Amino acid sequence: MKLNDLRILQEDSLNKQGFKAYNRKTLRIGLTGGIGSGKSTVSRMLSKKGIPIIDADIIARQVLDKYPIILKNIAEEFGTEFIDENGNLKRREFGSYIFSSEAKRKKYEDMIIPYIKKEIIISFHEHEKKAEKACILDAPTLIEQNIHKDMDFTILVWVDMDTQIKRIKGRDKLNMDEVMNRINSQMSLDEKKEIADFIIDNTLTLTETEAQVDTLVNLINGL
Repeated sequence: MKLNDLRILQEDSLNKQGFKAYNRKTLRIGLTGGIGSGKSTVSRMLSKKGIPIIDADIIARQVLDKYPIILKNIAEEFGTEFIDENGNLKRREFGSYIFSSEAKRKKYEDMIIPYIKKEIIISFHEHEKKAEKACILDAPTLIEQNIHKDMDFTILVWVDMDTQIKRIKGRDKLNMDEVMNRINSQMSLDEKKEIADFIIDNTLTLTETEAQVDTLVNLINGL
């Protein structure tokens, strides 16, 4: 759904969307995209508007420290060469390794995702205790991991494939094979379009993206 349809959705949300949020004080909103789509930029814009953000990428790093069993399992399953002398994960090397194979990536996700979901739930509960109007979960694989089903609605930050590739190559200094491995590890942005409630088109200027964010924030505040 494009952002210019938001006002229609606001009027019809109770009848057509069946938002679960009306059973709670805090709206649970999922924010997703794809690598290179600019999701983090939109997340920062929403944060500046005063909406608290739960960042799944930060949680994914934190759980490695909080639950040492994850690194132990990585070393046993994938090899000790991905753990440095200080006991930390070699993120770049390990990322290139697991993104080269769907089976390897899935095995790693099975190791870490349960811990990430546990911490996400804890974080939402903390915001609900504060009676926040809304809280956004910023998660790149929100839909792939079916976490979107626990949200009241989902926002997708979308760009076309050419823009996605250009941004990844410029930002991460990866070769084309590495870029495509990362893109193909996630559901395509066009597939996610069919599932998301709202779509922010981030192929435009930052000013135009922020205007879409403002429309979204007005909708959230009006619910």
